[in-house]
Amino acid sequence: MIEQDLLRRFLFEELGVRGEWVKLTHSWQAAKFHQRGSENVQQQLGQALAAVVMLSATVKFTGSMILQAQGDGDIKTLVAQATDQRKIRGLVRGKENVAEGSLETMFGQGRLVLTIESENGQPYQGIVPLRGSNLAAVVQTYFEQSEQLKTRLWLFANATHAVGLLLQELPTQENHEADWEHIEILANTVTEQELFDLDCEQLLYRLFNEEKVRLFDPEPVEFSCACSRPNIEKTLFAMGRTELEDILKEQDIIEVNCEFCSEQYRFDKIDVENILSQQSHVNTSETRH
Repeated sequence: MIEQDLLRRFLFEELGVRGEWVKLTHSWQAAKFHQRGSENVQQQLGQALAAVVMLSATVKFTGSMILQAQGDGDIKTLVAQATDQRKIRGLVRGKENVAEGSLETMFGQGRLVLTIESENGQPYQGIVPLRGSNLAAVVQTYFEQSEQLKTRLWLFANATHAVGLLLQELPTQENHEADWEHIEILANTVTEQELFDLDCEQLLYRLFNEEKVRLFDPEPVEFSCACSRPNIEKTLFAMGRTELEDILKEQDIIEVNCEFCSEQYRFDKIDVENILSQQSHVNTSETRH
């Protein structure tokens, strides 16, 4: 059976190197179904989703990891999110048609922000300039600057799949520099087509057949949006009565569209009044206790 919508982690048992492989199929189709843009714009989104799935598996947390690229060029915003349960969603905003080229060509001057929103602690955020030939190069720069870990990343996306391969050194191991150089030389022979066509085990054998590689159980990945009516209601309540009433004077219905999944939420005057009264009661109860 062909592997798809899976994350696989692996470890070189006798070397100071770890790795991850991901292939998104149905989850990729579901994520991009709600987004617009030319083929090369869609490819940026696919690469970002493959990247954030692998990055979310490099740290232990309960919550979500968000990869966001922002610029002043033809692509304004690119967001890819993955939870610790490998639920993904993403969006891209910019011109319909974007010239192919480097990140500067597509995004202009910008930055990449990596955020971990953990239920168990304070949010963590890392920022690097959005420079280079592709997103893989920027993520590698992030790890080298913020984590001081040698990292190699391959990211590709087409109409049917978004794929990725990540290798990272384990600096606590002896001779990790020599180990890293050896594995990197072997990995540099990988091709885009091999990442699209081969399953994880096939790819690892093709690249590292003389090494002892421990391959961990597959982790399913699926598209899932976190939007909900209760979450939207909290956002509306935070806007305040005055602003909500001003909007309702201009239009009878407040419509909120989720940019990730295209779900539409509608609130009339009665809905808004219920939100304001119910949320006020909840906040008052929390204050008293």
